[in-house]
Amino acid sequence: MFVVSLTYTCALSEVEKHLDAHIAYLEQQYAAGVFLLSGRKEPRTGGVILANAENRVALDQVLLADPFRQHGLAIYEITEFIPTKTSEALSFLKQSL
Repeated sequence: MFVVSLTYTCALSEVEKHLDAHIAYLEQQYAAGVFLLSGRKEPRTGGVILANAENRVALDQVLLADPFRQHGLAIYEITEFIPTKTSEALSFLKQSL
C-alpha cells in the first residue's frame, strides 16, 4: 500500500488547465483497482492518493501517466506502508505480515 502526496509546483491556474485530464486519469486507475482513495489537500497545495500497487516500480509506472506529472505541475512524495490495523469498515485493506 502506498500514500502518494502531490505538491503543486506552479500556479493553481496552470493546474486547472489540466484538471479534467487528471480526473480522467484518476478514474482509469480506480477502474484498474490501483487507486483506493484520493482528494485535494487543504489548503489547495496538491493532493493525496492511497494506492494499492503490486510494488513501487509498478506504482512509478502508473504515476508516469498522470497529466500533472507529464506537464511538470507537481512533485510526488511516495510512502509505502503495510496496513496492519484498521477500523472495521476498512478491514478489507488489512495485510498480514
